[in-house]
Amino acid sequence: MQLTGNITPDNLMSLEAYTKWRKLHKPGIMAHRKLRSAVLGEHLNLQFESESTIRYQIQEMLRIEKIFEEEGIQQEIDAYASLVPDGSNWKATLMIEYTDIHERKRELARLIGVEDRLFVEVEGHARVYAIADEDLDRENAEKTSAVHFVRFELTPAMRASVKAGGAVKLGCDHTHYPAHMQIPPETLASLAGDLR
Repeated sequence: MQLTGNITPDNLMSLEAYTKWRKLHKPGIMAHRKLRSAVLGEHLNLQFESESTIRYQIQEMLRIEKIFEEEGIQQEIDAYASLVPDGSNWKATLMIEYTDIHERKRELARLIGVEDRLFVEVEGHARVYAIADEDLDRENAEKTSAVHFVRFELTPAMRASVKAGGAVKLGCDHTHYPAHMQIPPETLASLAGDLR
């Protein structure tokens, strides 16, 4: 998979090439995704995205939908490319996970606004709250969505601290879901690679 910092139709693989590539590289991509996942409490899963995870997502959608025309390819790029971190931030897909359908319905009603109460706290710096769902509104008066897209903007000093090995706390201070955790060192090392 060609990492370029910019996903375009020209640097995506053809469906045939991707099918061959996928057979060899899917385990590595899955390991990369797992490394960049953080489970906050029991029910919030943040998948921190990278160019690799988003490029894989786009290629998978093209494969599954059998999209090979330029317009369709561009639509998939437009749908996902904004989730690639740009050097000053971390971007993540937030999944609110409840296996029981009745519990999920109840909790999605209780957790309205949870995506706005997520934060990262770089050691020695103030909390940075998530900027959520810039693409569209994902909640209404009755419930929040089970999936949100969030961005954490870090100052130059915060980025320098992370790159120098400073610890980072991930948390949520929503009334109905208070939780926090230290981002594990191996995950943080991967996330530090996103920062300039």
